[in-house]
Amino acid sequence: MLADGDAPELLGGPDGGLVLVDGDELPDDIADDPAGEHRLATLPAVIAALVEDPTRRPAWADVVLAHADPLIHELTTSVHWNPLAATTLVVLLRTSERLGLGGALAAESAAYGLLQGSPEFPRWRSARHRVERPAVAGPTVEMSRDDDVLHLTLNRPHVHNAFNATMRDELLEGLDVATRDPSVTAIELTGAGPSFCSGGDLDEFGTRPDPATAHLMRLTRNAGRSIAALSDRITVRVHGATLGSGIELAAFAGRVIAAADTRIALPEIGLGLIPGAGGTVSLPARIGRHRTARLALCRERIDATTALEWGLVDEIA
Repeated sequence: MLADGDAPELLGGPDGGLVLVDGDELPDDIADDPAGEHRLATLPAVIAALVEDPTRRPAWADVVLAHADPLIHELTTSVHWNPLAATTLVVLLRTSERLGLGGALAAESAAYGLLQGSPEFPRWRSARHRVERPAVAGPTVEMSRDDDVLHLTLNRPHVHNAFNATMRDELLEGLDVATRDPSVTAIELTGAGPSFCSGGDLDEFGTRPDPATAHLMRLTRNAGRSIAALSDRITVRVHGATLGSGIELAAFAGRVIAAADTRIALPEIGLGLIPGAGGTVSLPARIGRHRTARLALCRERIDATTALEWGLVDEIA
């Protein structure tokens, strides 16, 4: 077990870091007492187990990779450049699995807001060139009804359905129709154009007056919570780029169907952030925290076949 005094030596610095462990030398569960389990759950470092059989997922590890997996380099690079975001993510994933939906979403939002005030997110934001786009008329979420089926279509195809505040609000309005009308027995959520959703609209990142205001907005206007509440009636059909908030929201649905061209990734760590649309809740419920951390920290893009094998989607059509 790790003693209280082990943490500083293990981390090697105040900003967190990466610990590579030969997982074949340790049992799957070394947290054999409540105090030890607590220390392990809150240890501020990314713990990667390198194993012969990557289907093993030791309870003490955050990420599990084979000994010679090239993703080790990607993991090391991610943690090197954004140690605060990487460490925040794994600590959140370890602890939020013990919380209910509401508590886990609140914890994610609070952690996301803290990272907006860290050095890593402003560094990304200052290096990014903002692109001015002309306003496009029409709804960002199209809504129609076919008997008892409600169809909702993300409708910003010119930006691969980048998820902005207007789209969030219009999606919530559509979901509210189903919440209030029990005659809606099924909801189909799709995306117009070449992609289902390319993630959050980068032009809006960090534009709220302050992180606390943004945190309260995420708590009161949370599309993931609404999808989860209607999950037994919702089918999401994803295709093309399904990144960040695109897959985070889709994973809340009871059924996710992927087109063969679907590409899935969680790019937020590279921005100095963590998934903020509920992904630290929805993805672990489907694929576990180890694979969620791997997807986020190793800059990995998976195809529809891998997503189906993992259980992130339920069908390829």
